[in-house]
Formats: sequence, C-alpha cells, structure tokens
Amino acid sequence: MRNDLRWIKRKLQQAAGAVRGFWLGVKRLLGEQFNKNIYTRILFTNVTVFVVGLIALILFSGFMVKQVTYDQVEQELLRKAKRVNFALLQQTNYIWGKAPEGEVNDQAQEKQSFLKYLADLFDARITIFDREGTILDTSAEQEVVPGSKVEFRHVESFTKGGTAITRTTDPETGQLAFLVVVPMGNNNQATENGILLETKPSNVNLALNKLHVYLVIGGMTVLVIVLIVSVNLAMYISRPISRLAATVGEISSGGYVLSTDDQPLDEINVLAGQLNKLTERLQKIQSESLRMDEERARLFAEISHELRTPLTAVQGFVEAIRDGVVQDEALRERYLDTIYTQTVHIGRLVDDILVLSRLESGNITVEKLPVDLVALAQGVVVSMEAVAAGKQNTIYLEKKVEKTVVIGDVDRLEQIIRNLLKNAIAATENGTIRVGVEERYGREVVLTIEDNGTGIAPDDLPHIWERFYRVKNRQDSRQQEKGSGLGLVIVKKMVQLQGGRIEVTSQLGKGTVFSIIFPSFQASALTDHSYARKQGTIDK
Repeated sequence: MRNDLRWIKRKLQQAAGAVRGFWLGVKRLLGEQFNKNIYTRILFTNVTVFVVGLIALILFSGFMVKQVTYDQVEQELLRKAKRVNFALLQQTNYIWGKAPEGEVNDQAQEKQSFLKYLADLFDARITIFDREGTILDTSAEQEVVPGSKVEFRHVESFTKGGTAITRTTDPETGQLAFLVVVPMGNNNQATENGILLETKPSNVNLALNKLHVYLVIGGMTVLVIVLIVSVNLAMYISRPISRLAATVGEISSGGYVLSTDDQPLDEINVLAGQLNKLTERLQKIQSESLRMDEERARLFAEISHELRTPLTAVQGFVEAIRDGVVQDEALRERYLDTIYTQTVHIGRLVDDILVLSRLESGNITVEKLPVDLVALAQGVVVSMEAVAAGKQNTIYLEKKVEKTVVIGDVDRLEQIIRNLLKNAIAATENGTIRVGVEERYGREVVLTIEDNGTGIAPDDLPHIWERFYRVKNRQDSRQQEKGSGLGLVIVKKMVQLQGGRIEVTSQLGKGTVFSIIFPSFQASALTDHSYARKQGTIDK
C-alpha cells in the first residue's frame, strides 16, 4: 500500500512538471512571437486587448442585464401581490385565514379553487399566514402539511408592517425563486394575516441564457472583424517600415536606391525624408572621399614629377664631380652653381607644398585686424624696388586714396602682394609694374598689380590656378628663375582666407593685371553690426 502511494505521488509530480514545462514553453513561444516584429506585436496587442475587453464587457453586460431583469421580475411580483390582495378583499362571501367554526367543506373547497385560480392567473403560488407564521390558506394545499409555517424572515417582515421582496434558490432543483410578502387587507385596517407570493420564472433564466449566447456569438463575430482589421493595420504599418529597413540594408551594402513614393503614414514620410537626406549626405561624402583620393593621388604624382627633375639633375652633377669626370675648374663651378640652384628650387618647392597643405587642411590661422592697405602696399613696393631694378623694371605705387582700411592678417596680405610682384617682375623686362589701391562704392577695396610683360595666352589663363601649372609662353623662360608652380594657388587660397576674391585679365605680349577685392573696414563693421542686431547681442 505504501509503495502504491509513492508511485501515485511520483506520477503526480511528473504530471505537474510536464504541465509546468508546457506552460513555460507556451509562454516563451508567445513572448518570442510578440517580440518578433512590429507586425506580430500590433496583431497580438489588438487581439489580446479586444478579447480581454470583450470578456469584461460580456460579464459586465450579463450582470447588469440580470440585475435589471431581476428587478423587473420583483416589481412585477409586487404588483401581482397587491392585485391578489385586492382580489381577495373583493370576495366578501369568504372569510380568509383561520377557518371559522361551522364552515363546510364546500366553502373551503371554493376558497381553495379561487386561490388556485389566482395562482394560475398570476403564475405564482399564494400562501396566507398569520402573525405566528402558521399557514392558513394556500393555492398548493397538497404540498403543505397541516400546521406548517412559513420561514421566520417572512413573519418578521410582515410584523414590521411593510413589504419585503427576497430571492432564494430551491435546495432541491437549484432553481431561482422570487418571494414577496404584503399585508392582507386595507391600509386603514389592522392586519392580522399576510400574503406570500412565490414564483419561479424559468423563462427569465432562459432569456438570460439566450442573451449570453447572443453576446458570445456577437463577440466572436466582432473578434473576427477586429482580427481582419488588425491584420490589415499591422501590414499597413509594418510594410513601409520593412521597405525602409530594406533601403537601409541597400545603403549599408553600398547601394543608393531610394524610393520617392509617399508613404501612407506621416511618421514614415518624415523618417523616409531623413533617410533620403542621410543617403544624399553619404553620397556626397563618398563622392568627396573619392575626389580627395583622386586629388591626393594626383598630388603625389605631381610632387614626384616636380621633384624628380631637379633631383635627377643634382644627382647627375654630383656623380660627375665625384667620379672626377669634370676636371675643368670653371665647369666644376658651373656644376656647383647648378646644384645650388636646383637645391634652392627643391627647398622652395617643399616649402610651398607645406604651405599649400596647411592652407587646404585649414591649419593656418588668420588674425583678422584692421590693416591700412595703402601703407602695406607701399612698404612692399619699396622692398621690391631692388629686385625689379635687377631686370631693368620700374615699380611704383599709384594711390587713389591716402588711406583705406581692410580686415585681414597683415603677414598674409604682405605675402600675397609680394608673391604677385615676384611673378610680375619675372614676366617683365625693361618694363613697368604698377601697384594701385582704390575704393569702389565705399564698400570694396581693390588692390591692382599690373605689368606690361609677356602676358598669358588665352589657353593658359584658365589653368593658372592649378597646382604645378606653368605658363610656357615666356620668351626668356630659360633664363628666368624657375618657379614651383604653386605660387598662384597659394595666393588665391590666402585671398579667400582673408574674405576676398582675386581676378585676372591678360593679353599675350601686352601684360597681365591681377585684381584683389576685399570688403572695406566700414562695410565689414556694418555687416557685423547688422548681424549682431539680428542675433540680439547688442542693444538696438
């Protein structure tokens, strides 16, 4: 016997473990499906909320309908009790209650028949009882033992002089029953007896059961409709998100296929718009990166080409001197001069490359301060007079104003003027170089450097701002100091760094004019003041 109990206990434990494992598996599966994607989450959420709400609505509505129905049955039963009381009072030939002495069986039978008639008419069992609760007359005499009494609660309600309506359940059938107690007689008379009406409305329970069935059927129908709507809604929301996810995947793999169709939801449209902007930015970044890579490769190639020629010349001359090939002292001196010249050229080229690299990377800082451009240009012209005289050139400053102020870095401005003057001197021989400073419209200051040298051919003019580009139309190019091909590129970037712009006009054989335009100090101050007023940083 003990072994059997242990076996049963073990089996019960195994069954409980299996049920627990099954429940955990179902819970995990539902959790995985719920968190799988937005489609299942929307679908599960809508269905779950609706099912819970539907069950709550069915329970609540069933409860409320039941209460209202029961209240109606009770009120109807109370009206029937009052009508029974009125009908009994109308029968003046009968004495209700305790049978008087001398009452014959025919009279008692008539009273019983009348009560049965009223009971059938009002579909209720009628009982007349006294203050002790003893049953005096009843419509169901065969169901009552002589001397029987009604329940004490009915007697208590009767003795208090009011009406009472109660509900009870038949212990044998389990059927709901409604009972009402009213005093028997007129309100003006002392009541000695009470009337008890009892009814079992089977049609009410049937109606409530039908109502529950209808609610369940209606709820299932609505559930199917909600399920269909939820599926469509979930697809309506998840489909554009899936498309965006696919687009992001294409962008991640290097593709830039973008859909320009409007999405059905505003939020998706906003997200798609931001994604389009991000894609365009990535395209620009990639294009800029490719351009920079190509530019970097071209720069390295150009630098290698520019350095290879002087280095080859230096190497050849050094090897000739080292190997003793050159015995003539004058020739050796000429070789050494050439080596020195090429070395200086390499040094200048390296310096210009470093300056250009710093300019393009933004590592050069500019201290913008008010600078008198007339005084600065005059100082540079004076310092370059000796260099110009070396090629029989005349250089002078043409002032249309005595003083004009611009915002800029004095060192960078001086370097700009000096580089342009060096180019003008290199392109001119036995000529004139003019440096002019003037104001235009009170808003701009124009610095002009004009020479009457060899000029630049129209085919070369668009390329002078390119790195390592050299004009090849100079008649004495062999005798001139070889440049790096970066001077004008550096000048242009420095001018832009100062907030100005540079223009050039030239005619072959007649000369070249470089014009640098800067905002005047007054215009810059007015612009800054207006910007500060807009930003609210100064008082108006």
